[in-house]
Amino acid sequence: MLRSFTSYHPGLLTDLYHPDAAYVSWRTGRNGMTTFDLFARRAPFDGAYMLVAGIETALEFVREFHYDDEDLRFLSQIRDYDPRFLEELRAFRFSGEILAMPEGSIAFPHEPIMRVTAPFQEALLLEAGLLQAINLATLIATKSARITHAARGRRIAEFALRRAQDPYVVARASYIGGATSTSFLGAAFRFRLLATGSIPHALVQLFDSEEEAFLAVAESYNRYTLLLDTYDARRAIHTAVAVARRAQQELGHSLAAVRLDSGDFVEGSKYVRQVLDDAGLREVRILVSGDMDEFRIAELLDAGAPIDAFGVGTSLGAGAGSVEHAIEGGALGGVYKEVWYEEGGLGEPKIKVAGEKSTWPGRKEVYRIGAFERDWIGLENEPPPPGA
Repeated sequence: MLRSFTSYHPGLLTDLYHPDAAYVSWRTGRNGMTTFDLFARRAPFDGAYMLVAGIETALEFVREFHYDDEDLRFLSQIRDYDPRFLEELRAFRFSGEILAMPEGSIAFPHEPIMRVTAPFQEALLLEAGLLQAINLATLIATKSARITHAARGRRIAEFALRRAQDPYVVARASYIGGATSTSFLGAAFRFRLLATGSIPHALVQLFDSEEEAFLAVAESYNRYTLLLDTYDARRAIHTAVAVARRAQQELGHSLAAVRLDSGDFVEGSKYVRQVLDDAGLREVRILVSGDMDEFRIAELLDAGAPIDAFGVGTSLGAGAGSVEHAIEGGALGGVYKEVWYEEGGLGEPKIKVAGEKSTWPGRKEVYRIGAFERDWIGLENEPPPPGA
């Protein structure tokens, strides 16, 4: 299994109209070298930029794309394709060229994130898989970058597994966007990411008292995190301090962090910080989680909450927007459009004329001028602008 969790049948990771269109191309003999641009017409979250991700996954898809006997039998059952066309699909291997922005790059609307040049049928059949890989990953990486920026240098832990659109993609893209760790062990193993976590409320409830639960955790690990809000966070922090002192003295085990998952995070974190500092536990970090996003994080820090790290789940896992702030989220509308066709040694730019969905024809290059002073998009045969 590949790191990207590539589908078992990559040749079927298309829409029906892709092999249908390839069949028409095959029947008419029109299969010249074609260039497609992959880009987004607007940035997600009513923002100005995208953080590119999913390129490695997209390229793995291209390398794996093929049709096996089972795929071809299925295609022959749903369409009356000429058997000779299916035999050509059996031999499919990508032979073209792919140019792309590096993962972690900042891109802006209408800039080609990826440029694919190949015989028409090859380039077209890859469309859905490339978009699926890059759209979701770029959406999540951009969301992670927004959250990381809002945290102002504080750590972001990705907690999205149970609500993620695709947990592997979310963990990887969140890391590209600035998250420092993931709670998802499968992704931590596959991508060699830092795995972090605390304890669930259920573990605290397992014991007859909160003190007994905290002691069991402290005795089990040389560095540990305690969850404070199972019952009463203000009472729990005093219990945590007593347990931390005992575990340090008797075992040399250290309380690394405490977590708040509900309540008034501003006043709660201030109270917890004061108790920890008064007890000489200034190095113990405060982590908060529970419906966190970039807006909530910014509000908490603006209010002076002494929070050291944030656990972020649903908003990262779904690439969510914000109803409260009227921000749309949940998807990146990346598209894949033909911009050049060449046959018999003659090439011509291709354009779609459809109002705001019109495309920019020709093979293009993107140049960044200065320290994000501006970007410049030009045709590949045009000289680069000064300062690029």
